Amino acid sequence: MTEQLSEDVNVLKHYLEEQNCKDVNVIDVEGRCSWADVLIIATVTSVAHLRGVAHELWGELNDLGLEVTDRHKTPAGDGWELIDTGSIVIHLMSAELRDFYSLEKLWKNPEA
Repeated sequence: MTEQLSEDVNVLKHYLEEQNCKDVNVIDVEGRCSWADVLIIATVTSVAHLRGVAHELWGELNDLGLEVTDRHKTPAGDGWELIDTGSIVIHLMSAELRDFYSLEKLWKNPEA
């Protein structure tokens, strides 16, 4: 992971924690994934929380100079929003969906 990418990830992780997202987890998938270098997974407490965090996060990403691909004007109400910046993919998920899909288990480091 480059120094700039690491700095951006740390800023985003801290930002999500400040926005009251729970269990913010950073997963380095560089070399194991062709479409991203880092996944950030965070739990939101409600659809309203998800929408608010996503909306404010776009501003934070813009401040970092990260471009969001396929940006939705209004996040979906299904409890999961994926925000793709190319090298960083952010998953904002309800606790139920996070438990069901278990992305951390899917992407855990096989050497660990």
